[in-house]
Amino acid sequence: MNQVSRNQSILHKYIPEKAVPVISEWIFHFDFKLRIKKSRSSKYGDYRPPIKGENHLITVNYDMNKYAFLITLVHEIAHLSNYNKNKNTVKPHGEEWKQHYKQLMQQFLIPDIFPPDVIAALRKYMNNPAASSCSDTNLLRVLKKYDVRQHTVLLEEIPAGATFMYNKNRYFIKGEQVRKRFKCKELNTNRTYLFNPLTEVLIVDTPELKKINII
Repeated sequence: MNQVSRNQSILHKYIPEKAVPVISEWIFHFDFKLRIKKSRSSKYGDYRPPIKGENHLITVNYDMNKYAFLITLVHEIAHLSNYNKNKNTVKPHGEEWKQHYKQLMQQFLIPDIFPPDVIAALRKYMNNPAASSCSDTNLLRVLKKYDVRQHTVLLEEIPAGATFMYNKNRYFIKGEQVRKRFKCKELNTNRTYLFNPLTEVLIVDTPELKKINII
């Protein structure tokens, strides 16, 4: 199996099928390494320019749905394209990067690649793309419809006063909404934190809390 075929075989696992030939060609054209990383809460992906003769490096979290993965990957390729043209003379997410991102993303905004609701949200987002797609609540909400979730729900879907678990072992009570976020009190510390309404959480009932000595 040659490198192009190998790249396509890997990409099929992570992005929509119709996008595979273009991305595979870009890997060759832009000459970058793509690494699939474990989930990182602080970012979905990143780009690193060549260091000491090494290739450009792009990393993307493995645990996103195919549409979110492709959007993140094109976001990072836009950084690479922008770097090739401007090096470090412009802001990372300035107007130059936005133009590269818009140009690269344009060819993917078709029904063969994205569902209609994702295309609509993406077109709106691409009018002024931000440093991260997760900062656009509308786009993120649409993308999360295509996540495969076994037990978790979105914070905005549960009622006020409900108890939930976040980050495997932290327990909170959902409170009131303040602007775009929810105030939630951590049971162990009584501290209040602000949560994005699209945070994935696990609802916890009273018997379970008693079992682990939270209440």
